[in-house]
Amino acid sequence: MRLHRLELSAFGPYAGTEEVDFDVLGAEGLFLLHGDTGAGKTTLLDAVAFALFGSVPGMRGETKRLRCDHASADLHTQVALDLTVQSHRLRIVRSPEYERPKKRGAGVTTQNAKVSLSWVGTAPSGHAPDGITRIDEVADTVERLLGMTKDQFFQVVLLPQGDFARFLRSSTDERETLLEKLFGTQNFERVERWFRDRRQERRRELDRARVGAGELLARFAQAAGDEPPEEPDVEWLDGVVSAAAVLDRETSAAVERTAAMRTEAEEELARGKSLAEKARRVRRATDELAELAAQAGARAAWRAELDDARRAQPVVAAEEQSRRARRAVEVAEAAVREHADAAERHGLPVSSDVEELRALAGGLREEAGALGGLVAEADRQEQDEERLSVLLRQVGSAEDERVRVASRLSGFPERIAAAREALAEATAAGAAVDGLRARRDELAAAARDRDGLPRARAALEDARDHDREVVDAHQDARERVQVLRQARLDGMAAELAAGLADGQPCPVCGSAAHPVPAHPSDVVATAADERAAQEAEQQALRARERGREQVVAAQAAVDALLARLTPWAEVDLDAESAEVRTRFEAAREAAARFEVLEKELQDVEQDAEGLRARRDELDRTLASLGSTRVQLVAVIAERRSTVERARGSFATVADRVGDVQRRVALVDRLADACAALAAARERVVEQERAVRDAVTLAGFGSPGEALGAAREDTVVDKLRGRLADAAAAEKQHRATLSDPDLSGVLPDTAVDLGPLVEAAAVARADAQQAYASAQQAHARFVDVRDLGKRLRAAWTALAPVEADFAELDALTDVVNGRGQNAAKMSLRSYVLAARLEEVALSASARLREMSQGRYSFQHSAAAGRHGTRGGLGLDVLDDYSGRVRPAKTLSGGESFIASLALALGLADVVAAESGGALLDTLFVDEGFGTLDANTLDDVMTILDDLRSGGRVVGLVSHVEELRQRVPVRLRVAKARTGSTIQVTGV
Repeated sequence: MRLHRLELSAFGPYAGTEEVDFDVLGAEGLFLLHGDTGAGKTTLLDAVAFALFGSVPGMRGETKRLRCDHASADLHTQVALDLTVQSHRLRIVRSPEYERPKKRGAGVTTQNAKVSLSWVGTAPSGHAPDGITRIDEVADTVERLLGMTKDQFFQVVLLPQGDFARFLRSSTDERETLLEKLFGTQNFERVERWFRDRRQERRRELDRARVGAGELLARFAQAAGDEPPEEPDVEWLDGVVSAAAVLDRETSAAVERTAAMRTEAEEELARGKSLAEKARRVRRATDELAELAAQAGARAAWRAELDDARRAQPVVAAEEQSRRARRAVEVAEAAVREHADAAERHGLPVSSDVEELRALAGGLREEAGALGGLVAEADRQEQDEERLSVLLRQVGSAEDERVRVASRLSGFPERIAAAREALAEATAAGAAVDGLRARRDELAAAARDRDGLPRARAALEDARDHDREVVDAHQDARERVQVLRQARLDGMAAELAAGLADGQPCPVCGSAAHPVPAHPSDVVATAADERAAQEAEQQALRARERGREQVVAAQAAVDALLARLTPWAEVDLDAESAEVRTRFEAAREAAARFEVLEKELQDVEQDAEGLRARRDELDRTLASLGSTRVQLVAVIAERRSTVERARGSFATVADRVGDVQRRVALVDRLADACAALAAARERVVEQERAVRDAVTLAGFGSPGEALGAAREDTVVDKLRGRLADAAAAEKQHRATLSDPDLSGVLPDTAVDLGPLVEAAAVARADAQQAYASAQQAHARFVDVRDLGKRLRAAWTALAPVEADFAELDALTDVVNGRGQNAAKMSLRSYVLAARLEEVALSASARLREMSQGRYSFQHSAAAGRHGTRGGLGLDVLDDYSGRVRPAKTLSGGESFIASLALALGLADVVAAESGGALLDTLFVDEGFGTLDANTLDDVMTILDDLRSGGRVVGLVSHVEELRQRVPVRLRVAKARTGSTIQVTGV
């Protein structure tokens, strides 16, 4: 894969349209990307990633704000990338989703994400020649051509050194997470998960089978009434079933024996009870007949009394009717007197002639009928007069309200004009708030830069003073090393002589005799002194490099402040800031009242419209009320004379009609009472004649004699019942004594039932107990037999399930790095360990060269501490000591070269593993500032080697020395209005 051209508009910090020609930059194979912090160096790499995959690496990808805040509203945010992949030239143009101002009206709208992929030349086979515009299809095409996912691309093309430094020091789990993203071990993970899921499923099946067998065992033991042994088996089960069968047969035989004994005892008891019952019936019949014979005289008197009472009943009924007729006459006479008195009080003539009274009532009814038709007219007259009164009150109220509405409506035009003017002022203030806020922030930033410039200059002077001091210190340290080294060379013989001992051979000549050993000079320098001086010189060198870096950083800070303050040279920042703040606060307060003022204007307009509608409604109401009033006045005047004549001396016509109707009712009641009195007197005569006839027919001498023989109905029913009961009892007892079943049984026959009852109860209890025992034994036998069959089948089915699960459980543990897996490596970890070993081999070649042969990577497959999984260990072999060191012990510069070597090795392995396109363009992001001069030379040698075959390497760094080493540079300049790109050295 080779990048040719990158164009970005309104993207990140770039407010305009910027272009990067990688063909020009990569002509030498190596270029430097540098600039101030926050200028947008990494954004260029983000733009490449966004064009390819629609997202950016790391934490920046979690936010979707890719549009530049300084860009103009009409500039579209997009990234265009020209590149060659697998001999195919293509161009990708992509836009993110962002909010832009609406073209019409206020507010913002969402600009949707877009992408297009077009071919420069002939399209590959299987692809649309006109290109692709669907987001998902473009993503699939890019991944297929590159042969890697976006995570792999971010790791092997955009080499983030901080990530690899963490990778060196990370735990096994963290390292495994990154390698999984790069090498795509999802299939192996699915195998592990398949085994885990399969084991979990089989474990649930085994648990269900075990629970089912356990439940059957518990039910079997409960049915057998016995606790199972610790390890129940089939032999124990068969023994329990056999014992239950024997008990079932024994209890069945006992039931038959006790049932026969119970039948015999109950038959004997039944015979005794039958004889006792016959003797009782004979005794009772004999005693009852004797008692009936003694009551014969009393029954004859009852019959005579009953006959006299039956003959007297017609006389009693006739006498009762006569008494009722006499009481009716008394009641009718009282009613005639009452109604006559009422008629006299109302001035009516009193008479006992019914016909005369009926004629008087008819005349009064005719008078009431003639007046009745005028009652409705009088009621309507009263209602109309009330309506007229209400109407007059409504007219007055409506006229008063119309005056009030007109008065209120006259002040609304001025209120509406004032509200509209205030709303317009708030609208204008709202439009000015954003501009004033931006101006205020710019002035505040400029003031901070102005205030910070003296401190930055002072810091620059301090850094320069400190730089001079550390330069002098370093020179002194270097001179000290040279002095000590020369002194050591001069006194090397004395140093050797100091190490001689009597009897020990000389390391130079081999002689054991040392006749004239050399003596040291005035300046003595040992190897330890020289090493200490060299260490001091190295520390002074590092201090010198840090001092130089501080000077460069301080100078850059001063230059940046001066560049930002240049546009404000002629501006009084304090006065301008005060004025802008005052205007901003006033505009913000005015704009804040926009909604309130808008609501007030709407309310005033609505109130005015409501008052106008109410005024029109009142005008229509007054016109209607006036027309109705004229009509009512005319109707009331026309009806008044007719109602006055009909009312007469009464208050109303209805009162006069009511009086006539009351007199009609009094006359009618008096006539009815007189007619009822005459009819009652005739009834009395008829009832007295009926009483005399009834006495004669009944055979009594007088009514008094007949009434004395009469009896109440309850007495008659009682006498009749006694006679019927006596006759029925006598018939029943004689029938009992003549029954053939009682032949030969005497009244004094005695039977002792106690022994028979006791014997039958004992036999019955024995039979019931035997039956209950047999039922219980049979139920137990059936339960034990059925549950035994099911339990035997469950045990038979459980054995192969347990065997299969044990085999699957052991295999799952091995696949997931547990159990018999001595390496404690899962299948996925095993694959990743093999890939990591390849990465370590590839990275070691570069690390040895960059560390001058001292360091190389060493992959470890050993398990971690406390039994953690192994296979992903990565240490460093130190050739100086010959020992393996943890990566955490490397210094900052050593960690950088190790991270860089690891990143390059991983890029090679991932590219080869994925079968993707050759990576002709690489970017190395930061980390060079931790290297000394010699190590930087080695690193640059490696990067120079990467250029072989036409590969292009881009370095992203702040290090000043790289600007001298790399002539082709891409500088990102930061400004208040957005960043820009400048190319030098081309």
